Order: sequence, then C-alpha cells, then structure tokens
Amino acid sequence: MPSIASHDSKHNLIQMLPLPSPPQLASPPPPRYPRIRRLLLYIRGPRPKISLSDPVPLLDIDTTIRGRHIHLPIESTFLRYTRPLTRPWLFVVLVAAYIVSFTFFSRAQSFLTPASSFIGCSATYWPSLDSCGLDGILCRPFDNETFDFRCPAQCDNLILQNPRTVGNEQVVFKPLIVGGGDPDHTYRGDSFICGAALQAGLISKSKGGCASLELIGNFTDFLPASANGLTSLGFPTVFPLSFRFLPTTSLTHCTDYRNPALAFNILVTLVLFTLLRPKPIILFWSIFCIGFWHISLFSQPQSSPPPISTSFGIFLPALFIAYAFWRLAIRFTLPVFTKAPLEAAIWYLTPFWVGVLTNLTTDRLPLSRLTASDINKRSGAIVVLLVIVAIIFAAAVNQVRVMRKTGWLPRYLAWYVAGGLVTLVLALLPGMQLRIHHYFLAMVLMPGTAFPTRACAVFQGYLTGLFLNGAAAFGFDPILQTATELRQDAPLGSALPMFLTNASNYNVLIPFVNQTIAWAPLPADWDGFALLVDDVERYVGSALTFSLAAFNASVPHFFRLAYTSDGEAGDFTMPAVLWPNGTWFDPLPGPS
Repeated sequence: MPSIASHDSKHNLIQMLPLPSPPQLASPPPPRYPRIRRLLLYIRGPRPKISLSDPVPLLDIDTTIRGRHIHLPIESTFLRYTRPLTRPWLFVVLVAAYIVSFTFFSRAQSFLTPASSFIGCSATYWPSLDSCGLDGILCRPFDNETFDFRCPAQCDNLILQNPRTVGNEQVVFKPLIVGGGDPDHTYRGDSFICGAALQAGLISKSKGGCASLELIGNFTDFLPASANGLTSLGFPTVFPLSFRFLPTTSLTHCTDYRNPALAFNILVTLVLFTLLRPKPIILFWSIFCIGFWHISLFSQPQSSPPPISTSFGIFLPALFIAYAFWRLAIRFTLPVFTKAPLEAAIWYLTPFWVGVLTNLTTDRLPLSRLTASDINKRSGAIVVLLVIVAIIFAAAVNQVRVMRKTGWLPRYLAWYVAGGLVTLVLALLPGMQLRIHHYFLAMVLMPGTAFPTRACAVFQGYLTGLFLNGAAAFGFDPILQTATELRQDAPLGSALPMFLTNASNYNVLIPFVNQTIAWAPLPADWDGFALLVDDVERYVGSALTFSLAAFNASVPHFFRLAYTSDGEAGDFTMPAVLWPNGTWFDPLPGPS
C-alpha cells in the first residue's frame, strides 16, 4: 500500500504543475467605416424604442421666482369646476341643437333666394379671347335685357391668375373690371359682374348682396374708376356689349352669412374642447364634420346654391380618410391633452380654423402658385417664399428630431422614401403633370405627427383643416393631370403669326375706309387665322388681308392675330395699335 506521505507528495506535485491556458478568442476586427456606422446608429435612435412622456399642462403653474413659490393650477381648477358639464347627455343636447341651428343658418344663406339669381365672383357676360365666336354671336343678346343677381361675400379676393389683355393693357392679380368711370357707371361686358357691383357700392365685401343690371349694347370709351378699394381699367374704343346697374332690385334675403356662421362654428368647437370634453375620438369626429360642412355650405361652396348631393358624395370618402388620420396620428396626440383642455383648444383649434379658411389665410399671400412668373411678378412673393421655406424646414427638423429621439426615424424614413419614389415615377409619366393638392399634402404629412408633443398638436390641427379645405371646396381632384387641364386660360405656347403691316409701312395718306392690314402666310401646321379687333373676333379664315372700312376712324383700334387649326385658335399675339392720328404701334413680342 502506498503510504499517506507519498500520496500527499504526488498531490502537491500535481498542484505545482502549470495548468494549460484557455484558447484566446480572436477579437472582432474594427468596423471598416466607423463614421458611417456611428451615423447609422444615431439615425436608428435608442433600442428598445422609447415613448415620450405626456406634456405637463402649461397653465398649471408651479414655480419659484426670486424665492417666492407661485402655485396657480388654472387647468386643474377649470377641470374641477366644469366637470358637471361633461355628462354625455349634455353633449347629445348640444349635437341636436347644433344640427337644428346649422340647418336654419344654411336655409337663410342659400335657399331663400331663387337659385337662378346666384352668380359666382368671376361671372361675366363675355369670356376671354374668341370664346364668344365671330362678332360675339355666341354671347348675344347684347342689349334690352335685365338680370337680377346675388353675389357672395369676399368677391374682392378673386383675382386673375393669368394676364388678361384689354385693349393695349394687361391686367393680372386683380379683379377684371373695365369701365364704370362715366356718370352712368357703364361697364364693359367682360367685367366681373360682382366686382363691378362691389366697386359701384351696391354690394358688400363681407356680406355680398343683390343688385340688378341692364344690357345696353354698344358703348364707346369706357372710363376707369377707383372706388371701394377696387380700380378698373379704361377702354377708349367701341365694345358691343356693356351693362349698367339699376337703382333697385326685386330680390330679398341677400345677406351672405358666412361670417356669422364662422363665429358660431368656432364657438361650438371651443365649447366642445373646453366644457363638454367628450372622448378624444368623438371630439375629433365632431370638429372634422363641423369643418367639412362649414366649407361646403358657407366659406367655399363648390357653387351657389351649394350642391348638397355633391357634398355628400365627397363626405363619405372624407370620413374614411379621417379615420386613417385618427389611427395613424391623432390618437397618439389628442388624448394626452385630456387634462389640459384650455391648452388643447389653443394648439388644435387655432391652426385648424386657419387651415379650414385657407382661401382667406395662406391663399391670400402673394404666392398662390409656385411658378416662376408668379414669383417674379408679384410684389413680396420672394420674401413670402423664403419665410414659408424656413417654417417648413424648421418643422421638418423638429419632427425628425422627435422621431430619432423615440427610435422611430428608420421606419418613417423608409415609408417616406418609398412614397417619394412612387411620386417620382408618377411625375415622370408621359403627358401627365403632378399636382399636389391641399388634401393630398395633408394626407402625406399627417402620419409624421404621431407623437405626444405640442408641435404635433399644432401640425395635426392645421393639416386637418387643410385637408378639409381641399376636399370640401374642390373635391378629390386627381394628382395627375394633363397640361390642358392645368393651363386653364394661360397661353398654349403655340406659334404666333406676324403682321406685315407695321410702323414703317403703314401709309397714313390712304383714307381710312381704304386701309387694309396684312400678315404673313400660313405655316404648314395651321389652316387659317383668327383676328381680334378691339378684343372681339372679327375675322376667321385663310385670307392674308383685312379691310378696316367698317370701323370708326375717330377711335383707336387694337389688333391681335392667331393661327387656327380645325376651328381652334392658338395663342394670340400682343396687340398692334392704330391710333386715330394714323400712328401704328407694332405688337410687343409674346402671346397675349
């Protein structure tokens, strides 16, 4: 048997032997692009994602200033004293009372005056260029007719977006009113009827009104006038259709109630937010419906009287989009202001009504269209554009900051990049042009506001109002439209004919009755000419000369020429002018 001593020595010997070291694991290689990796990790944000805390009510003041503790719980006190008003039956009573009141408002607004008497702010007897046909035959009768009409409010806001030529002048970014400066206040037939009535003092800017006019046919020398904030153009020659206003009208119930209706609806939404305080989803649906029907029936009806069937046709799909707004964004923001109703009313309702009244707020800025001509021609357009870009940039930076802070930025970037690529593909479709409408812009931006912040509350209020303004006032117009649909009355960009008669070869010694004007022959792509004399189409055909024998030699005359193809005229030239003393002025370059 081995002794105990020998066993202990062997054990000690084993302990003294060095143990094999564990295998060394290879360290991971350093990232190849550390800066890019850090950037991607920064963009990704925290993992796991975090939720922002609900904002603390600003009006519950609890602070210390210069050693003095100030405790002023405005929101909490307001909640406590108004809690009895939040009972559901009071909300039901308000809804019933609102529907009845709004119905009476709508009836007084649109359905007590004959439907045939309603006209829009741009209504006129004589459309532009050659729309009335040869010698204006399509716009007859020229005289011996009266018309009782009703104009809406705010017609002073309607302006020409594209230049309109009157004689040798062009008018743009203002209402088209010609004449009115003579003792009888005679207006040319293509004047905006409501604009002329407003200048004549027969209707109100804020309340609209009714008036009556009579057509008096030919009139010579329309004099300009300035009255009631509107200035008209003069026209020193003959026009076949003119009108004057009568001193009285037989129409009644002529007041436009859009401003009282606006005050009423703002008050109702304020009561909903601050006093009744229904559940957030009910509150959102309530203000959505109120905004939609205010636009459809009062602030921007698609026609007068409002087409109720058309509005209901838009209302149903708008409700589906409203539900998407709630699911994607508003349910994450509106409920966090439950304990701050006064603050919520400020953050939501103020921008909401600004968006609903886009026709009176942002549309009145000197930048209604993002075109080079508008930006260059309208005073202040560049400054307004810079301010808008700065505001949008600041809002976008803030939202990106919030998304990254919560860890949601990659998902939003993926969705918006994908949407941007789809939009780019649509914009490149041949023959189509992309047009970003109000409602579409709101639908695109709304998902990016799904965070419990005050800025998101402001954005959601404005985007909801903007969506309603686009959908209720204009319908769901397609985002892809043809150039013809977008052009409206702007120039076509077609070739322009050339007058051969000019300042150097017009012979003043030839009697006026024997004078003719001439132009260059037709190019291959056209089959005729259309000639406007004094803004009235006086010739259509393929001849190369036109006699002036039928015109009055004692007044100036204005000539504009266009090519025609299959009866459709291209762009007209700028006017050549023949003055009574025989002086001929050549037309300026470009279309009119």
